[in-house]
Amino acid sequence: MMRAGLTDRDRRALLAIAGQFFVNGVMLASFVARAPQIRDQIGVTLDRFGLLLTVASSIGLVGSAVAGRVVDRFGTRRVLQVGVVVTTATMPLIGAADGPTVWLAAMMAYMLADLFIDISMNLQGSWISARRHSPVMNRLHGVWSLGTVAGGFGAVAANAAGLSPFAHLCLVAVVVGGLLVFITRNLLPTDEETHADAPTVAPATGRARVLPIVLVALAGMFASVGEAVPGDWATFRLTDDFGAPGALGSAAFAALTVGMTLMRFGGDALQVRLGRRGLRRLALALTGVGTVLATLVGTVAAAFVGFTVIGLGVATFMPTLYDEAARLPGRRGAGLGAMTAGTRIAFLGSPVAVGALAATSLSVGDAIAVLTLPALLGLTVVSEWTDRLLRRRAVGAGTAHG
Repeated sequence: MMRAGLTDRDRRALLAIAGQFFVNGVMLASFVARAPQIRDQIGVTLDRFGLLLTVASSIGLVGSAVAGRVVDRFGTRRVLQVGVVVTTATMPLIGAADGPTVWLAAMMAYMLADLFIDISMNLQGSWISARRHSPVMNRLHGVWSLGTVAGGFGAVAANAAGLSPFAHLCLVAVVVGGLLVFITRNLLPTDEETHADAPTVAPATGRARVLPIVLVALAGMFASVGEAVPGDWATFRLTDDFGAPGALGSAAFAALTVGMTLMRFGGDALQVRLGRRGLRRLALALTGVGTVLATLVGTVAAAFVGFTVIGLGVATFMPTLYDEAARLPGRRGAGLGAMTAGTRIAFLGSPVAVGALAATSLSVGDAIAVLTLPALLGLTVVSEWTDRLLRRRAVGAGTAHG
């Protein structure tokens, strides 16, 4: 079925959504890059800081449980507008905190608001993408990656200029606040779901209605493990397993991010050529091969090649999943709420699991492989299962209409 293309309003909305993706990346990278100074400022040890961050992140699970209802009740535009006010206001508080209680409260407010922003901007992005002649979700997530690069370089410049975390994050809040005036004015004013290329599915009740939601939550969990574990531990693979200097370890992480950014800007074109399922299978194959090279082959060169290939593979995981979750039939936002719940479970549990495995006789590479390879298998299974389930329901809908 041909897509009608975008109206002028849609084009402005697409620019606004791209701007929101960029701003989200900038804000996240800005305070993550200042984390060591913030930790010293609030006066906690590294392990306690990690515990506080885990507690702050857990609010996302609470938010995921109600996100679908909130978005369905108030609409994506209003949820985004409220969310960006909260995140912008909490940035200076995160930088100003001089104790763990204030910092934790500010982080929890930020992460809860960010969850609703994440769901709403991906819903609007998916709807606009569906009206284009070619998809755009991978490129939107590529813009987010560019935002993290910009935020990271901004943090480097702020450190070099001697700015405190408070002064730096205040500056970030002022700059992004100006961008958000444009962004929030040009979002889609109403939630118009136009996935013309999505199959019509038969109405579902009971288990048939719940199963796709469960599967998309599992897919979010497995995809997050596949993406986050190699990224979080690439540096340690080089420094701890090979005794490489810190700069070389950082370069391994950079290689992964470069691969990810490149593929995100090329992923939409590949989706047009290969289809959704073909792109997903290519991404899984690349990630599996890259993981074996990076973690189980005992040379630095193989590790670098492997982490680059992992970046190419995982790049389309989350954009594709966000789009597919937005397309699930049922209450608006329910699929994305379930998917984000799965991702947050992975983000909470995987660092602890890798650290515990690496503390045994296993190398860091072994620990990465032990978690990542089964996660890739799990993602393959649940994705294929979801495809078959929706195809069967589409056939049922066609039979009923015939």
